[in-house]
Amino acid sequence: MTYYTRAKFLTSAPDIRHLSKNDGIEVAFAGRSNAGKSSALNALTRQKNLARTSKTPGRTQLINVFELDDERRLVDLPGYGFAQVPIAMKKKWQASLGEYLQKRECLRGLVVMMDIRHPFKDLDQDLIYWAVDANIPVLALLTKADKLKSGKRKAQLMMAEEAALAFMGNVTVKTFSSLSKHGLPELERILDSWLGLNAEPEDV
Repeated sequence: MTYYTRAKFLTSAPDIRHLSKNDGIEVAFAGRSNAGKSSALNALTRQKNLARTSKTPGRTQLINVFELDDERRLVDLPGYGFAQVPIAMKKKWQASLGEYLQKRECLRGLVVMMDIRHPFKDLDQDLIYWAVDANIPVLALLTKADKLKSGKRKAQLMMAEEAALAFMGNVTVKTFSSLSKHGLPELERILDSWLGLNAEPEDV
């Protein structure tokens, strides 16, 4: 078992003003509404229903916070870009995302999830530029890697790594599949470093 199995739901909030204390360490997960964000969180925590998945992308309209311990939290940010919702609602979500990245002082890292077949769309890039401007490290996680054969997957990764250079910031690119668990150890290692878990005793 891993440390992430400890995750439990803490709260939901429409914006940062309704979130809990702004201290400790948070790592946030963001992505387009069809990027497989909830499935990835469930795979990470080994819990089937921690983050709600839906056949209708875009159902996550709130900032959802999951607690690992008294000091560490995982944050599921609203999905963007794909959902069939009113324009006013989309603008509200995007404003909440930008505000969270720019003003949440306890944020230590951002995982931006993108379908490996369609990486770095406009809203993905906007989000990464926001994070880079705020000096927040970014993991660009190419999800649904099981959809591609090994050669194509490696080619997409190389292309994405080259594209990430344009952000001129701390942006790492990895491939991931919530179904096959491909890339899960790499995801955990990066999260461990952001959450300050590398120095934790092995029996924590």
